[in-house]
Amino acid sequence: MSATDAIVTPEGPMQLPLREDLAGLEPYGAPQLQVPVSINVNENPYPVPTPVVEAITAAVREAAGSLNRYPDRDFPALRLALSDYLERESGVRVAPEWLWAANGSNEVMHHLFSAFGGPGHPALSSSPTYSMYPEYARNTVTELLDVPRREDFSVDVAALKQAVARAHPALLVLASPNNPTGTHLSSADVAEILSFTRSSGPHGSATVVVIDEAYGEFRRDGVPSALELLAAHPHLVVSRTMSKAFAMAGLRLGYLAARPQIISQLMLVRLPYHLSSLTQAAALAALSQSDLLQAQVDKMRHTRDQMVRTLREMGLSVAESDTNFVFFGKFSDRQKVWQDLLDRGVLIRVVGPDGWLRASVGTEEETEVFLSALKEVLQ
Repeated sequence: MSATDAIVTPEGPMQLPLREDLAGLEPYGAPQLQVPVSINVNENPYPVPTPVVEAITAAVREAAGSLNRYPDRDFPALRLALSDYLERESGVRVAPEWLWAANGSNEVMHHLFSAFGGPGHPALSSSPTYSMYPEYARNTVTELLDVPRREDFSVDVAALKQAVARAHPALLVLASPNNPTGTHLSSADVAEILSFTRSSGPHGSATVVVIDEAYGEFRRDGVPSALELLAAHPHLVVSRTMSKAFAMAGLRLGYLAARPQIISQLMLVRLPYHLSSLTQAAALAALSQSDLLQAQVDKMRHTRDQMVRTLREMGLSVAESDTNFVFFGKFSDRQKVWQDLLDRGVLIRVVGPDGWLRASVGTEEETEVFLSALKEVLQ
């Protein structure tokens, strides 16, 4: 039943009071097909290691004994564990009170749009980028403006500065590394953006600058995290997730780092007890095994770099990748290439500018099947 269908009752059809801006829209979702090689949604392809499964099982079993009680709304233990992890991963110590978590980075972003967006509080982003940003804006009745990226998918900082001066956005959301392109923002660009957004928001307020680092752990050596700029810039937010590097897409745990003043405003819009006791317990257990999970990340980074080299050897254009996927093209008929791969049992993603396709990093075996199938298709 589509969003615009009426409910049929014995008395006749009953219309629902759906918001007009939602009429005719389809829910978000990538194709989910049963194929031998599914590398279309940027999941970690490796199963959760047995020691991690055992740690999570024990933690959840213990937490289950107190499910008659509401979860801790402020989750201090989880915030401390995230603080310890970020210090190991990025070399930046973020105080626990500077951290906030929710059900996936999707809910983290929704909190940001709910708190700072809305009528008269526009947001700004730079396409091509993550396809959920327009939905966060739509759901919170926030106008979302766009500054297109350059031909090489880098952010046009000069054009962004002009757009900020015109629109006075409350939010500026930039993914780095970016999805679907895989490219990252340099620290110099982020610092410049932070400089001209200190009082560029509505009524002279700051523009809250959100650097979405969902794929941060996959960045190449020498590519820093925006966390390094956090202490010097009170209007900076850095978002992360456990879905990718931790192989925890099914856990739904995302988090952000920001000043406590920003977090206190996010708490105004959260739902009561939004983070369950079981989620907190499982996340804590996974964080305790982060070194083991990091070994998977290192393997995926190596496979990604091999993918980039091989695709370029095929004569394809490949965007620089600091993620667990590769963006490549250009094809005169990308839909046909996608279908030809699917016919060979390989599912990738049609996303982003026309002519380009995106393939997630699979296991070494899955990657070999994908590359072999693509060679057949191109021949």
